[in-house]
Amino acid sequence: MADTVRVAATLDLARRPRRLRRSAAMRDLVRETRLSPANLIYPLFVCEGEGVRREVPSMPGVHQLSVDEAVAEAAAATAEGIRGVLLFGLPAAKDLAGTAADDDAAPVQAAVRAIKQATPGLLVTTDVCLCEYTSHGHCGILEGETILNDATVERLASVAVSHARAGADIVAPSDMMDGRVGAIREALDDPEHDGRYADVAIMSYAAKYCSAFYGPFRDAADSAPAFGDRRTHQMDPANAAEALREVELDIEEGADIVMVKPAVHYLDVIARVKATFNVPLAAYHVSGEYAMLKAAARNGWIDEPRAMMETLTAIRRAGADIVITYYAREAARSLA
Repeated sequence: MADTVRVAATLDLARRPRRLRRSAAMRDLVRETRLSPANLIYPLFVCEGEGVRREVPSMPGVHQLSVDEAVAEAAAATAEGIRGVLLFGLPAAKDLAGTAADDDAAPVQAAVRAIKQATPGLLVTTDVCLCEYTSHGHCGILEGETILNDATVERLASVAVSHARAGADIVAPSDMMDGRVGAIREALDDPEHDGRYADVAIMSYAAKYCSAFYGPFRDAADSAPAFGDRRTHQMDPANAAEALREVELDIEEGADIVMVKPAVHYLDVIARVKATFNVPLAAYHVSGEYAMLKAAARNGWIDEPRAMMETLTAIRRAGADIVITYYAREAARSLA
């Protein structure tokens, strides 16, 4: 004789939260956090040459792209509903001062011009830093093994103007030098430019932590430091209140959008920044966070599409208005 299951009498409950989870349509109706392709920015690594599309071994699905390939990738992203890209450059030659960074013929500047011509409605953001351009791989001008803050800021302002001259909509200083946002704003607004760059926005990497999760990016951008690390300018992962001070300074100096980087491991910081300042806030789902999901998926340990969407939704739920992610195109296709 089969076992019988005793069914309890109906509970007298006035509120049953499960009522709002009973179907996909009901869950969609009451969803608190919305993710859209319009929330996403797609990073691209631009190199010299033509017809170049080299996959980054530590970042499956991510490629180093020549300008023509970057234009094609940007157009494909636009067709999928993505509204912005973030460009990083890989110059043909590097030196101590990173002189290729503000060369108008360098890959980033060339890509900005080409992308804006091909897809004029796409927002083009450019990374403003020297680490991809210096022979030592550090983010600024060195004296011995010390990064000179003010000399570096002067170079960064020149780089930002070069990107604006090429047609960038947003410049994004990622170096974490003190005072660079104010210097860039002043350089863009300089009367000698006759107001041409006054509308170029600044998205500052305001709270950028010295994280272990940048390794694959350094493969992609060829930007690993030749010695030492970046602890003297990137933030200590143990600090959260300091992030609020950094964000406040960048807002005072003229940042239009502020950023927390990395995203997943700093959701608490994202939430605190949004609650404190309520300004446009970006968060960078960084290379190591992306690569971990890819590796787990390739081993069959997670459902990658679900893990991707859960991760990006968590970043939005924490308070990010903008999510910079290498998953942008995959996410846009899932959201279609």
